Amino acid sequence: MLLSHSQMNVTGADLEIETIKEKVLKEAGRIMKPSFGKVINATGVVLHTNLGRAPLSPAAIEAVREVSEGYSNLEHRLDTGERGSRQEHLEPLLCRLTGAEAAVVVNNNAAAVLLVLSALAREREVIVSRGQLVEIGDSFRLPDIMKESGAVLVEVGTTNRTSLADYGKAIGEETALIMRIHQSNFRIVGYTEDVSIKELVELGRQHSIPVAEDLGSGSLVDLDAKGLSGEHTAGESIKGGADLVTFSADKLLGGPQAGIIVGSREYIESLLKHPLARALRVDKMTVAALEATLLEYLDPEGAWKKVPALRMLAEPPESVKRRAARLKRMLDRARPADLEYVVTEDTSRAGGGTLPTAEIQTFCLSLSHKRLSGAALEEMLRKADPGVLGRLKEDRLLLDLRTVADTEVPLLADIIRASA
Repeated sequence: MLLSHSQMNVTGADLEIETIKEKVLKEAGRIMKPSFGKVINATGVVLHTNLGRAPLSPAAIEAVREVSEGYSNLEHRLDTGERGSRQEHLEPLLCRLTGAEAAVVVNNNAAAVLLVLSALAREREVIVSRGQLVEIGDSFRLPDIMKESGAVLVEVGTTNRTSLADYGKAIGEETALIMRIHQSNFRIVGYTEDVSIKELVELGRQHSIPVAEDLGSGSLVDLDAKGLSGEHTAGESIKGGADLVTFSADKLLGGPQAGIIVGSREYIESLLKHPLARALRVDKMTVAALEATLLEYLDPEGAWKKVPALRMLAEPPESVKRRAARLKRMLDRARPADLEYVVTEDTSRAGGGTLPTAEIQTFCLSLSHKRLSGAALEEMLRKADPGVLGRLKEDRLLLDLRTVADTEVPLLADIIRASA
């Protein structure tokens, strides 16, 4: 059945050629515009998973640009003319920074754990404390990775208490691996007992069983020195005797998404021979960005200034406050009539499943609108170009300047003025 113009709610003006042209161009623009793009992170969550976790350093960005605009020596040894491995660009740096004998990099930390389990424990048993059977995020749980790898999970201890004896009793002929999982995204406090990596290594050596530690977040520098307690470094795990250590590259390390495995050459070579190693390998852009990031760590103190994630985590509150005051002064010049704003103190978070108990003092610009609710104001800024992400608190929108770069402040002021 055909419908009339009135039934379709179409007027004569809608059929004008200029109107049709305008609508076609608008729709074409919408279709052609990428959905993936820049946002301004004013949430105060430094390693925000939904916003891409760690931003890259200028050196890492330049390295990616250089290897992407043409060809590169990704798997070609220029000194001999022979075929090489993409791992050769990363392994020496990782070994130097952690004290490990060997290293391999895959596309994320879940993949790193999957490769370790698949290569070393398929159809055999892996002993893990019940208190360490974590959910990584988005309902992705460690037991699921175990199942996919073909390893048989053996749980020991209780949620809050696991002793060395619990591990010892669980060891049998089918035990292939003892695994320690760092509680990176939660903490159990109170009546607790845990077993150190050093103790597990001693037990493993007695039974000729390798010990792996999944650090999750991963760090190459001492966070305690900056008042960020709760994480030990990959180097400390290696020093403690762990045969393999896995961790993320895009969290506390501050690099691109990747999963890093460091440890004994014997076990790393077993991983490299497994078919999954090729399926999970990283691309040239990740190699470039990660190598550039690792080079920053050759100067540990310099890394705190050059790696954006570290810089944001350690930035003094007074410095953040000055940036918030700068944003306020920019808005003062325009004097948006319906917008009220004030600099206020609050708390930032590390995010990304790291440092769950850390509360980092920060300063925000707290916004309210005379005609709009806090939620409506949040939606307005979120839908701007580029989008601005803040956090709601008591019907006010907080823009946390800890996660806003100095160079983004003028753009953020323009977006607020335009939206208000």
